[in-house]
Amino acid sequence: QVQLVESGGGLVQPGGSLRLSCAASGFTFRNYVMRWYRQTPGKERELVAHISAGGGAKSYLDSVKGRFTISRDNAKNTVYLQINSLKPEDTAAYYCNAFVSGRDWWGQGTQVTVSS
Repeated sequence: QVQLVESGGGLVQPGGSLRLSCAASGFTFRNYVMRWYRQTPGKERELVAHISAGGGAKSYLDSVKGRFTISRDNAKNTVYLQINSLKPEDTAAYYCNAFVSGRDWWGQGTQVTVSS
């Protein structure tokens, strides 16, 4: 069974930083693209970043370019999202995602709240 477990969220002031982690199990992690999404109440989930299986290719939502960095450690079956220069509009629940065996799998999410 695929499992994704996010951690690392919290309450931070504008301009602060957080490192989100997503521990994966139940599939061959190193073979799969991994993605981070975020969602605020009343809005659709939006793709923030994704990273190729080997980690060499990455892409980002325009509004987070230069502030967010996605990375992965295939030895630890973990994908990360380093988020810097946080803004109030980054407040959201952040989810990691993998498309495995023909379907999307999601973690439970980790809440990031940016407020002074």
